[in-house]
Amino acid sequence: MSAPLDTQPSSGWLDGREHVLPVRIYYEDTDFTGMVYHANYLRYFERGRSDFFRLAGISHTELLALAEPTAFTLVRVEVDYRKAARVDDALLVRTRYDAVQGARLLVSQRIVRGDDLIAEAKLQAVCIDLRGRARRPPPDMVEKLRPYFAP
Repeated sequence: MSAPLDTQPSSGWLDGREHVLPVRIYYEDTDFTGMVYHANYLRYFERGRSDFFRLAGISHTELLALAEPTAFTLVRVEVDYRKAARVDDALLVRTRYDAVQGARLLVSQRIVRGDDLIAEAKLQAVCIDLRGRARRPPPDMVEKLRPYFAP
């Protein structure tokens, strides 16, 4: 038996200025009620942001290998939980990078199941050096994200 041609996990796709990442809910994602544990939505949002970067040509590994290594940390997260997700649900994480303001990246995210809004978030991520100090994002990274910023 031969391996499939593409053995890499899916990074989702770009839909206009929005990134879309499919996520399947497994039993391990749920709590004793059978619903997705609230903190797991933050994990899905993180995957959406990271895979958006990947498809936009931005690598976390390459950012860390720069002469001035760069990483990100969240400084603000607002999440509104609208409906419950359950085991075997097929969800879509929809991510938008709205703008760069100084060292901050402004991000909007939604998790949907069909037409149902499950959760939505507004986040601020700060670009930092390895000492944890805020710094402006590398210009090359900003240029790769620019086509996706809000008009």
